Amino acid sequence: MNTEEEKRSLLLEMIAFSTVDGQLHKRELDFLWLVAQELNVDRALFQDLFHQEYTAKVIKSEFQRIQQFYRLALIMHCDGILHEKEAKAIQQIAIEMGLNPGAVKRVLDLMEKAPNALIDPKVLLKVFQEQHN
Repeated sequence: MNTEEEKRSLLLEMIAFSTVDGQLHKRELDFLWLVAQELNVDRALFQDLFHQEYTAKVIKSEFQRIQQFYRLALIMHCDGILHEKEAKAIQQIAIEMGLNPGAVKRVLDLMEKAPNALIDPKVLLKVFQEQHN
């Protein structure tokens, strides 16, 4: 992450996505806080983000778009409940990010089959790279 604005935007997108099913589960909140800590966002700013409106920002780097998509997919799985609204929303977000729909579907399928929804980062990148060939 380069700027504070980019960090804020990524977290706002994750917060907005985590509540698409109408609820914010404790596990989702815990995951969001872990990401905020990784981005060096302090607790006060993190809490304030829940009161801000999200407006989509374009992520220029394909690697960063893939990384953000994967974070959103992890939020989708972390409460143990896959909602139809979440599935539709993540597909739409991925399209808006310019990610290949086939690769997105494949990653989501791999995550669904994995015992803890985690997939190896090399596998994640490989799935998206295969779509370039």
